[in-house]
Amino acid sequence: MSMSTRSSQKGVGMMEVLIALVVLAIGVLGYVMLQVRAMEATAEGTQRIQAINIARDLAERVRVNRSGWTFAASPKSYFTEFSTTALQADRTKDCAALTAECSASELADYDVNELYNYSLQYGMNLGMAECPGNTAANNKRYCIFVAWGDTVASNSSTDTNSCVNGNAYRTSSTCVMMEVY
Repeated sequence: MSMSTRSSQKGVGMMEVLIALVVLAIGVLGYVMLQVRAMEATAEGTQRIQAINIARDLAERVRVNRSGWTFAASPKSYFTEFSTTALQADRTKDCAALTAECSASELADYDVNELYNYSLQYGMNLGMAECPGNTAANNKRYCIFVAWGDTVASNSSTDTNSCVNGNAYRTSSTCVMMEVY
């Protein structure tokens, strides 16, 4: 190799190494971003499963206590217990005690309070409202809403933080909706 060729190639090897390092860094950064997205998806999946379990637990309690499934303001029912956060947080009687004998409305009060406190432990909130698309006045379907993050467990066409916009899930909502009958 002549002296002029060597001097013209001086530093070319270093450039190749730097370009290879840049390509490697971009590849590692892409891999890290994939891992972050996978962890986010796993966390959301875990929250969704927990929300489904809470909604299913409430639906089963409603099916067991059919007498507590009234829509009147008095006596208290599952539906009226969900009308305010204060009613969800308030409990008049401990129906889990073996000595306690509870009426259907007291059991509804106990069930809602127990699941309300349980959902708070996971950073979730509960709600119950008419299901989207309800039209029959005498055969109303009601839905249980379990939401987390900034989403409110409700069906509202005006509240942009609600789970459902009156017809379907909001695109940015983090919630689960389950029919109860």
